[in-house]
Amino acid sequence: MNSAIPSGAPTATTKHCRPHLVAKAAGYTLVPATPADLTRWRHLYRQFAEHYGVPVREEHQDLIWSWLMDSEHPLNCLLAKDADGVAQGLAHYRPFIRPLAGSVGCFLDDLLVDHDARGSAVADALLYGLKQIAADNGWTVVRWITADDNHRARSVYDHYASRTMWVTYDMVPGELPADLKGILK
Repeated sequence: MNSAIPSGAPTATTKHCRPHLVAKAAGYTLVPATPADLTRWRHLYRQFAEHYGVPVREEHQDLIWSWLMDSEHPLNCLLAKDADGVAQGLAHYRPFIRPLAGSVGCFLDDLLVDHDARGSAVADALLYGLKQIAADNGWTVVRWITADDNHRARSVYDHYASRTMWVTYDMVPGELPADLKGILK
């Protein structure tokens, strides 16, 4: 699924984009992560985890990186590199099945812009890139979740996507209660 995106943002704009940032977004090159990007990817991913207050061990990063480097794994990483070739942002994404729609969509798991590059259209470049990747793959939607109080990110996302009415739940995996052991075949 990894596919390179040419440097620059699309020239066509929509009512949802931020046209005043297209020229800034064009200053970045969007590429899949390669083994040479490991150190910078670790730096960016640590920032992402710190933002959400999640401790990330090196073993955790090693596992995620192994997924990203495995062409058979569904998780992909798009990096936004500046003119010096330094990754200033990342997007982890993957296809997901949409049974009710009878289609496949793109799920954006993580989007991060380096602290020092905030406001420089890195997020815009990554979102434009994901929009193109989804179109190239015939995916019908690009979907993501963010924290309700992540106001800075939401102020960007609101220009590219429509907020849905769906509430997300997380359930911890576990065994069936003894009285229900026979229901799962």
